[in-house]
Amino acid sequence: MNLSSRFWSAVVSVAALLPFLSAAGDEPKVTKPGDEAAQPAADKPADAAELQGLIKLSKTNDVWLDPKRKAVVVDGQVCLRAGQLEMFACSKGTKEHESVVSLRCLAEEVHAGLLRVGAVPGTPVRYDPTYKPATGQIIDIYVLWKDEQGGKHQVRAQDWVRFGKTNKPMPYDWVFAGSSFGKDEETGREYYRANGGDLICVSNFPTAMLDLPVASSDTNADLLFEAFTDHIPPKGTSVRVVLIPRQPEKKDGEAKPVEEKKNDPK
Repeated sequence: MNLSSRFWSAVVSVAALLPFLSAAGDEPKVTKPGDEAAQPAADKPADAAELQGLIKLSKTNDVWLDPKRKAVVVDGQVCLRAGQLEMFACSKGTKEHESVVSLRCLAEEVHAGLLRVGAVPGTPVRYDPTYKPATGQIIDIYVLWKDEQGGKHQVRAQDWVRFGKTNKPMPYDWVFAGSSFGKDEETGREYYRANGGDLICVSNFPTAMLDLPVASSDTNADLLFEAFTDHIPPKGTSVRVVLIPRQPEKKDGEAKPVEEKKNDPK
């Protein structure tokens, strides 16, 4: 099944994503490649009505858990519209110079949220003794935003990343690599390595929380991806990023689990 087919058959539809934008109003526009970029909306705190049913995961950052839809929701803004990329998204104040989106969260908060909705982490990329790509459950990522007129838009995160070999949207999915923990030599305290900015990567990093399961260099001369300028709204546009673990497809002929029958006391 190709990427486009997987997207349209994904568990999340426009209607399912609607509550992430607002509790009422028009349905969001699914922005397609070639559509004119939307104008930025004013950067303002999320309306309480828009977050109904979500659980805040941080006292200080804008990251939530949606237990009903098994999703993690994070707010941020567009920080780059042109240039080569090593990330799709970073935490605010880290790697905005090589990321399309800056998110108001720590990578460890998103990691914790994904675990709470049942996502299964794998392993980060390895280079020694030989290259082994990152592994983990596929995480579907959607970006939602409003333009100046209040129009609602929704795209896959891949549509904001141009694949240099084809000049088309990135054809790969992200996997939940899970990063790792390190220890500060001075204090002895452990820290989550992806908090340094390696939140949603398009170049392979052993520190990545989400990475691509294909070889993608972080060397400037060999970078494979760049911002897809024509698809990205103006810098500063407020965005909401929704991360949803993709459920594995059932194989043809696969038996369904037998439901346990409860004894009916008479």
